[in-house]
Amino acid sequence: MSHGQTTVHGTWKFLVVDDHAGFRQTLRSFLPEGMVTECADGSEALVCYENERPDWVLMDIEMPGMDGLTATQNLKQRFPNARVIIVTNHPDDDLRAEAVKVGACGFLPKESLGDLPDLLRGIDDNLPQP
Repeated sequence: MSHGQTTVHGTWKFLVVDDHAGFRQTLRSFLPEGMVTECADGSEALVCYENERPDWVLMDIEMPGMDGLTATQNLKQRFPNARVIIVTNHPDDDLRAEAVKVGACGFLPKESLGDLPDLLRGIDDNLPQP
């Protein structure tokens, strides 16, 4: 499913965590077919990560139950090499700073999804491999 945007290529496995199924589907359209697992909240994301061991986690912040910042912090405590990018509707500097504080390696406003492939490549080039 393509909307004319640039997609992510390669063999990376992704975990997409967002409480809105429609947004998960939109985000999925940027990612390699068959390489995506979806979760609807932070608690589910911790279980999915342990089972799937994805290369990347694309995490929303505002979700019922465990929010994305708490989930990211818990994930990084259990799996220090986890690579989490916060994908949010609220791209302010305070949230960006909080995301970095809890261990996220990237921050992407939802309105800038077209930047995802470049963001992933840029981070991948500068981080140790998990």
